[in-house]
Amino acid sequence: MLSVEEALTLCLDLVRPLSVETVALRHAAGRVMPGAARAERDQPPFAASAMDGYAVQGDPVAGDGFQVIGEAGAGHSFAGSVGLVQAVRIFTGAPVPDGATRVIIQEDVAREGQRIVVQPGADTGRHIRPMGQDFRQGDPLGPRRLGPNDLALLASMNVALVAVTRRPVVAIIATGDELVMPGETPRPDQIIASNSFALAAMVEAAGGEVRLLPIARDTEADLRTVLELAAGADLILTIGGASVGDHDLVGRVTESLGMDRAFWRIAMRPGKPLMAGRLGGAALLGLPGNPVSAVVCGHLFVLPMLRAMLGLAEVAPQVRKAALAVPVGPTGPRAHYMRATLDWSDALPRITPFERQDSALLSVLSQADALLIRPLGEGALAAGAVVGYLTL
Repeated sequence: MLSVEEALTLCLDLVRPLSVETVALRHAAGRVMPGAARAERDQPPFAASAMDGYAVQGDPVAGDGFQVIGEAGAGHSFAGSVGLVQAVRIFTGAPVPDGATRVIIQEDVAREGQRIVVQPGADTGRHIRPMGQDFRQGDPLGPRRLGPNDLALLASMNVALVAVTRRPVVAIIATGDELVMPGETPRPDQIIASNSFALAAMVEAAGGEVRLLPIARDTEADLRTVLELAAGADLILTIGGASVGDHDLVGRVTESLGMDRAFWRIAMRPGKPLMAGRLGGAALLGLPGNPVSAVVCGHLFVLPMLRAMLGLAEVAPQVRKAALAVPVGPTGPRAHYMRATLDWSDALPRITPFERQDSALLSVLSQADALLIRPLGEGALAAGAVVGYLTL
């Protein structure tokens, strides 16, 4: 069986960065900008007042007086220039008039009519934001996934249209006669399909577009029909049916349709019966049917594949470090990704795996905020040992 690392390499070989499309800035939140956008102007585009006060020339001291000759507000500059004993009433964000070298804040002057006098103890700061203090015309932003702060920066750069990677289209197919959709009435021998909804949420949070297809029943004809509905997807996720039972049809049917299989089965738990390949123009992952197995494989393989398709530089799961809160036994012949909780009371978080690690226990997965990584063949570890984990 392949290691997790070998399987991830093969999965990433199945995908390539997708094409780029242009969207309005208003619709760019969460999208991936694979290249750099460049500022179309300086920010601020002029020397601007950082405070409400009076723009003057020189370095006045207490007792100095000035004649107020005009006013400058945000969006309304003062047309003239400021001489040695002159001042312009100015507000935050307004352009600093020609000749002015300092803004005296309004609390530090006494005004009577059109004359101001600097008071004792006045702040000596300049209170002027220089032109281009934030960024200069031509300065780049990106590549990156765009968050709210990035949109504000792009807007101030006067970038109205953004070149982003097309959203990967992911078709999700649950398989099995035992499944019904939430809200339906199952027979005594049936269960509710749950994996599809977790995977769909993961895909959409990562920037993909989901096509949730009908449940494929345990016949070759029905599975073929549902697979045909996945035409045009960039990635197909099948859930269940990838093992070796009489009703595990995914491998047989996809190969009959021309799938080029990259691998089947990996040395990990939960998630051993993972299958990957290409079917037509799409990458295909045959995920295990057990709920926890499917979700863990989603974190380890599906999300990295999506990040690669979106053109992100860092695609592999980010392993973090924690200290074991309790001792753990040896791993065995497969890497084990244990559901666990984190305690952040110390500088290095402490991680505690759940006692119950059955791959069917969604209630345990719902309480977990981490996957404790136990490498293949690792021996027993004492409490306090530093281990790797993935966040959930």
